[in-house]
Amino acid sequence: MKHMNSEVKEERTSNKNRIDLFLVPIVLIAAFLNLFKIWTDEYANAYYTAAVKSMLQSFHNFFYASFDPGGYVTIDKPPVVFWIQTISAKIFGFHGWSVILPQALAGIGSVLLLYVLVKRTFGVWAGRFAALAMALTPIVPAVSRTNNIDSMLVFTLLVATWMLFRAVRTAKFGWVLAAFAMIGVAFNMKMLQAYMVLPAFYVFYVVATKITWKKKIAFLTTATALMLAVSVSWAVVVDSTSADKRPYMGSSQTNSVLELAFGYNGINRLTGNTSVTGSGHKQPAQTEQQTASSETKQTSNSSADSSQSSNQRKSSSSQKMQAPGGGNQNGMFNTGNPGPFRLFQKGLSDQISWLLPFVIFSIVGLFAGVKFKGPYTTKQKESLFWLAWLLPVAVFFSIAGFFHQYYLIMLAPPIAAFAGAGAVALWSMYKQHNGWKSWLLPGGILTTAALQVYIMSPYVSSIGVAPIAGVGALGVILALVLAVRKQRKNSLTNYLGAAAMVVLLAMPAYWAMTPIIYGGNSMLPSAGPDSSSGMGGPPSTATNSKQSGFNGMQPPGSSSGNSSSNGGQMPGGSSNNGQMPNSSSSKSSSSKRKSGGMNAEVNQKLLNYLTKNNTGEKYLFATTDSTSAAPYIIKTGKPVMAMGGFSGSDPILTVSKLKAMIKKGEVKYFYLSGMGKGGQSDVITWIKDNSKEIPSSKWQSTSSSAQQGPSGNGTLYEITLK
Repeated sequence: MKHMNSEVKEERTSNKNRIDLFLVPIVLIAAFLNLFKIWTDEYANAYYTAAVKSMLQSFHNFFYASFDPGGYVTIDKPPVVFWIQTISAKIFGFHGWSVILPQALAGIGSVLLLYVLVKRTFGVWAGRFAALAMALTPIVPAVSRTNNIDSMLVFTLLVATWMLFRAVRTAKFGWVLAAFAMIGVAFNMKMLQAYMVLPAFYVFYVVATKITWKKKIAFLTTATALMLAVSVSWAVVVDSTSADKRPYMGSSQTNSVLELAFGYNGINRLTGNTSVTGSGHKQPAQTEQQTASSETKQTSNSSADSSQSSNQRKSSSSQKMQAPGGGNQNGMFNTGNPGPFRLFQKGLSDQISWLLPFVIFSIVGLFAGVKFKGPYTTKQKESLFWLAWLLPVAVFFSIAGFFHQYYLIMLAPPIAAFAGAGAVALWSMYKQHNGWKSWLLPGGILTTAALQVYIMSPYVSSIGVAPIAGVGALGVILALVLAVRKQRKNSLTNYLGAAAMVVLLAMPAYWAMTPIIYGGNSMLPSAGPDSSSGMGGPPSTATNSKQSGFNGMQPPGSSSGNSSSNGGQMPGGSSNNGQMPNSSSSKSSSSKRKSGGMNAEVNQKLLNYLTKNNTGEKYLFATTDSTSAAPYIIKTGKPVMAMGGFSGSDPILTVSKLKAMIKKGEVKYFYLSGMGKGGQSDVITWIKDNSKEIPSSKWQSTSSSAQQGPSGNGTLYEITLK
């Protein structure tokens, strides 16, 4: 207890210290990477931006996180982050940047929190380096520059971590409850993904607290019960509400939040079974791939802000990239193939793994000499916490059947923490000539430089040979010189150590800037020279729209031409041989980037026709999925019905229910494309059999567009029933 009180006294004293001047440029770097030019992203992720537009219109939509203003279907995630985005839009006005701002600030906040968490135990230089590593981890700013959830999720989990560390230092149970309650809040951001840190929380509390086992079990049981209560609080309210008084729970098959949490957003992420039919049965593997491909198509038009050199790169879908040990490593959404080396495969390694070898050497150094039965130092306890965060999450991403590259931000805090703590620890071992441990620093530098050369090698056509050769040569030279000078103590050795850290962070820093340099993708954010494609892989994986599975799809109302034969036709009928538009053409059409991953171009002729002929119907029109609906919701703020939810596979509508809606005068126009039939084929068949087709000349735009949309060649129908 005396030791505990001294720690609290030390904390109070440290709080009175002046601002760390070395931290200021680190925060400025994070602010630049997260905030610069977010005002050019007009729609952000249009699926979520449309929800914010709808949530601004009524408390009913706000509470349920309704995708559309009519309250027909929700988005596929819990509401907490979107409540924050809606409040931001209410304060600053509805803009792309105002819905991105909370995530950008959360990314900066995570850098500061990591500094605080690491500095206290491992020292100020460890905190600085950890904060810098967090700021420069490429996937961190890439996702923080969008209105996706993950940046806010990580920030919330780091707040929970700070509360847990404080609980252990002060021996106050209230902070334990607060920490686990915060995880419950995080659950209401992205469901089971928030629970990935639980092993670290349990292990750390058991090891770090000096209380009886009986109290440990009682305290953790109580805290877990509170966490579960907070986690399911919103779900219980929603699922207890009559289905006819709330929106359908998007992306669920039973209109249940809990089913969404443990199915689509839970176990299915591990197994890869993310596609089901309207009856709830799993689809054949081929159909699952088609469904995944349809989600990938929604990223295509974000490439409009890419640099011309990036867009001119040639690709071939037949090229096979080999992972360590062989095998095609592209995988679904360029996430590689499951296996122990997955995080070192192309598409994932350049997002998160730049410092992994150094982290491994750091873990060896930090745990060297530790005995299983203890006693443990504070450094060893907190190192165990970060290890218990890192390993389960790394294992998940190594074996998971379905995830996106930007989920890897979950690995950023422990990697950055070990990079900071390890840099100081390995330097100390090196300077003290601590036997075999003194070789860990040069060994870590050498292997990390080698991995970085491997990561960059597929991008030689984009970045050139010089940076690849430079990192490799400097890494080898600095590691060898440090090894040779192990017995010498002078300022030159200090400079060499600092230079090595600069070399290891140089290319991650460049990669972190690529969403600014090349343009980002708000639907599937990633970093790298192809960051705007949303695929985050080498040039050959995503630059050609047809070969990447985009197939020349177009927004509602665009003239189609024959996309099957022209190599991927652009909206408006202009062919571009399957290539994304270059930056000059895209900028000429709009001063802002509409990289919403949706049909960010609204067909004004279609909108004028629907508005003019609306005779009091609740919905402007109905369409198969959110892809076609989102831009019109954002543009007009009027209800547009996504009959099958996000991907068009939600079993929301039946023929009898649709008949009733039409008879009530709620909807009469239907835009149907080739996407999203999923669980509503009977409904679509009935619409086609009982409707009048509207001639395309009345609503279809013939103007050329710089945006390429994923909705396909569609038809507009009108149904009126008496």
